[in-house]
Amino acid sequence: MTATAPIATNAVQADEATLAANLFGARPGAEVVIADADGEPAGFALFFHNFSTWLGRRGLYLEDLFVRPRFRGLGVGQVLMAYLARLAVGRDCGRFEWS
Repeated sequence: MTATAPIATNAVQADEATLAANLFGARPGAEVVIADADGEPAGFALFFHNFSTWLGRRGLYLEDLFVRPRFRGLGVGQVLMAYLARLAVGRDCGRFEWS
């Protein structure tokens, strides 16, 4: 048995133009990594950098992690998390956070 969360479509304010401008415009506010399974998008992770005054370094903050239902339980989420962890280390981030 699988549980599905209700989708609050009435709360969504983002549209395609807003996402394109903020993710792929002149000053992207976030980055997206897309997991591919045999040429088909299986999931994504949307993240951005923050800054820690305590560490004096930037961190990587995972905002959204999504895996399409048919790819769940296959390790796609683990692959995305591991990729972001390596990216954070490679970018000398002091933290990798997700809540």
